[in-house]
Amino acid sequence: MHNENHNLTRRKLLQSMAITGAGALAAMPGLSVAQNAKGDAAYDSAGQTNTTKPVLKGNVNHSVSRWTYGDLSIQELCKTVKSLGFNAIDLVGPEDWPVLKQHGINSSMCNGAEISLEEGFIHTELHDELESRYLKHIDLVADAGYTNLICFSGNAKGMSSEQGLLNAVNGLNRILPYAQQRGVVIFMELFNSKIDHPDYMADNSAWGIELCKRLNSQHFSLLYDIYHMQINEGDIIRTIRENHQYFGHYHTAGVPGRHEIDASQELNYPAIAKAIIDTGFTGYLAQEFIPTPKTEAGRIESLKDAIQICDV
Repeated sequence: MHNENHNLTRRKLLQSMAITGAGALAAMPGLSVAQNAKGDAAYDSAGQTNTTKPVLKGNVNHSVSRWTYGDLSIQELCKTVKSLGFNAIDLVGPEDWPVLKQHGINSSMCNGAEISLEEGFIHTELHDELESRYLKHIDLVADAGYTNLICFSGNAKGMSSEQGLLNAVNGLNRILPYAQQRGVVIFMELFNSKIDHPDYMADNSAWGIELCKRLNSQHFSLLYDIYHMQINEGDIIRTIRENHQYFGHYHTAGVPGRHEIDASQELNYPAIAKAIIDTGFTGYLAQEFIPTPKTEAGRIESLKDAIQICDV
């Protein structure tokens, strides 16, 4: 599968969540994160009880991005996650939160408020719509007992980096006071613009860090995507060590190709994971690679391997 198709898959998933998210919690009034959890029973891919759940070290809060395992239903992915010994899924919208709660799975990065990956907070003409969408979604996230909500810079379209910063500050300041009031943290994801997201404004850590400094809010942070930043700038471990206070969430994938994070690619993920943990990080490290095996069992094994690689 080519990267263009990967991006289309994620875009379609995000767009679907944005459309359906607002009314999706009607069936779960008053439900808290802890309610309706099934406990720690593990399942295999067929839904059978599995007593050989891997034992993880407990130093890393593991997660996996929903869209990368889109061949599994949300029920199946929840069971798979439990069977592998962790309890979080990234990039899940309100329509799937009731299923996560049934299985005791956390929505470690919520989505559904965004317009698109290309249309974001650097575009002043979208600020009214973004404010409306995010204020509603902040309530959904907080009422469900979650914390993290994703956002995007959008594409530059000829705009200078400085103008993008000014516009993003103005737009985000329209929602951050309410996010603080409701206990929600807004995360802007850093993408590469070299391969996957041409023209994306937030394509380097320096721009994102400067945005954090100007906003000066504990309720705004960066989603540092290791795959994307390796492509655009490299120097991953030093960047994390020197700027970890601005990175509240991490994504993984192998470079090149966005596939498994094993020895077939160039990044040393055990060393990266250790560097992250050594900073005192207590957030989530989410797998966002595209699994290559042709069978469901093989794809699940890829996820199991990735969790083990990062479980330092």
